[in-house]
Amino acid sequence: MKHRIGRVETQIQREVDDILLKDVNDPRVKGVTITGVKLTGDLQHATIFYSILDDAPDKVEAAQTGLDKASGLIRREVGQRIRLFKVPEIEFAQDKSIQYGARIDQLINEVRRKNLE
Repeated sequence: MKHRIGRVETQIQREVDDILLKDVNDPRVKGVTITGVKLTGDLQHATIFYSILDDAPDKVEAAQTGLDKASGLIRREVGQRIRLFKVPEIEFAQDKSIQYGARIDQLINEVRRKNLE
């Protein structure tokens, strides 16, 4: 069953990325990249993780609002493109791993600079 969940997560990620590029006309979601999908074991709920290039709090909040507003359209489109018994409920969450990685890089660079002094 786990293999199937992984395949469905990958397919949902592809489809949502395509839907955002082609079907959603909201300027708040431009520049949003889908980084992952996490499905529950019963395939009833999907958390879709996204990242945005500009990580300013107002831009992130605007992107979250735009994604929440488009979630009905996205769910309907996913239901038409993927054959599932029931289309999962969709929730969007910001992927903070990119910011975390950037912070780690910054700390490593600071340590290197201190060691060179």
